[in-house]
Amino acid sequence: MTFEQATIKVVSEREFGELKKAIDSVFASERVESFLKSLKSGRIRARDWDGILAANVIDAVAGSKAGAAQSLYQALAVSDQAQVREYYLSKVEEVHPLLRAKFHKVYQYS
Repeated sequence: MTFEQATIKVVSEREFGELKKAIDSVFASERVESFLKSLKSGRIRARDWDGILAANVIDAVAGSKAGAAQSLYQALAVSDQAQVREYYLSKVEEVHPLLRAKFHKVYQYS
């Protein structure tokens, strides 16, 4: 038996879509290393979603206005926020193992 994630309807589709697009942007092959460098220089862990939003790292790497990602996130319903967080964390885990090794401190749990 395999794990199957339950499907939860997105309440705020526009905000959710924009934030998901920004996340995809920072994990694009041409930007992911820059994203990880930004996390390293800010001493932010890769799985620290709240810290990443507070430091405007997604906005800086994606080329958005500072605070845009955090504003979009705060505009979401709690269920949408959980889905965005889960989506972000899944993208963190998809980063190539060589990059993960290079930025091992960013990937450490503590």
